[in-house]
Amino acid sequence: MMTNVPDKVMIVEGLTDKRQVEKVLTDDIEVICTNGTLGVERFDDLLERYDLDNKDVYILVDEDEPGFKLRRQLRHELPHAIHIHVASEFREVATTPYDVLATALVGKHLHVNPDFL
Repeated sequence: MMTNVPDKVMIVEGLTDKRQVEKVLTDDIEVICTNGTLGVERFDDLLERYDLDNKDVYILVDEDEPGFKLRRQLRHELPHAIHIHVASEFREVATTPYDVLATALVGKHLHVNPDFL
């Protein structure tokens, strides 16, 4: 029996980021947390578990130094990934207003709850 596995994956830093994004998204997308920077072993586990080389991957991390570091790492490891940025005035995905977050996601052709637009 096959299960419905999304062909899109979004990588965020933490659980609060994940919750914020999942409130806005209506797209069929798996949102996964890195819980900070990724070691080689943890990245390899994510790569295999979520088949990241063969899916549409979106990167949405905070606009701060740890987020910049993670984005650089993921840009190197997943060159096909699409990067989404929150406005630097909000800095964190978790504190970005829903309407601003929804606009950023729609800008990358993701489906969001229209109530947030």
